[in-house]
Amino acid sequence: MAQSAFQPRLAWQSKLVLLLAMPFAAAGLVLQTHWWATQQMPVAIWTIGLSLLLGVVVLWLRAATPAGALTGAVITASLMFSTVTFPYQPWHTALPPVLAVSLLAWLATRLGRRKKEQLGTAENRRGRSAAQVAANLGVAALVSSEFVQNWLTDTHRFSPPRTLAPIPLFPVMLAALAEAAADTVSSEIGQVLGGRPRMITTLRGADPGTDGAISLAGTSAGMVAGGVVAGIGTLALGGNLALFWVSCAGAVFGLFFDSLLGATLERRGWLNNDGVNFLSTASAAGFALVLMAVMQRVGL
Repeated sequence: MAQSAFQPRLAWQSKLVLLLAMPFAAAGLVLQTHWWATQQMPVAIWTIGLSLLLGVVVLWLRAATPAGALTGAVITASLMFSTVTFPYQPWHTALPPVLAVSLLAWLATRLGRRKKEQLGTAENRRGRSAAQVAANLGVAALVSSEFVQNWLTDTHRFSPPRTLAPIPLFPVMLAALAEAAADTVSSEIGQVLGGRPRMITTLRGADPGTDGAISLAGTSAGMVAGGVVAGIGTLALGGNLALFWVSCAGAVFGLFFDSLLGATLERRGWLNNDGVNFLSTASAAGFALVLMAVMQRVGL
């Protein structure tokens, strides 16, 4: 989604997003690293090592600032620890879908960069900031944390169907990741290949890069990207087709919710881009949670 003129005035929202995601993820990471180091040292070594390697690669590619790369590494490690299964293999954790999100975002932001620079919508050449990374990945880290998992399952507020995946609520996390990829790809591809987009609220034509404007090409590309992340995550965690479709449905819902927020709250100067992205990934997770609750009720 394009940066609006209200972004500087709403910079506090970016700081709030970072404050919501990072302390929670970092504290959990410290505790999990200590626990796994005493129980299963290979898990700790692989998780920390691969997360740091991803951060270094992202920094080398200039896909993120140093703070953004560190934020991504912390959240990736947290997600990997939260999705450990046995026998342990690092590629059977949340690492593959996180890699897919990162790669798709990197490719999409570089496609047609010259045209985006002319439109004034190109991403900063230094890459994504820590707040931008947290806005896209933070919800996934929060919903996959042990605290949230226990709060929803052990207190009997929600009992997810265990036929979806070996780890409870993994579809919720995967939906948030898939939406993050769908939103980025939809926005970036739409600006280059989508022609003249239309506002999601009125269907009137708008300039490329306008908050809340969507195009057929951009939306289709976003759905494909969300499906790719959902598919990779499903294979990584040994889930079934239900996991895939629940995650895809959450991603598509979040994709359109993102555009709706852009056309309303962001255009009015009430939300900035990071706030919109954080809420849209949260909506994807929430929609997936509702679908799982319905599946539980009907016995699927």
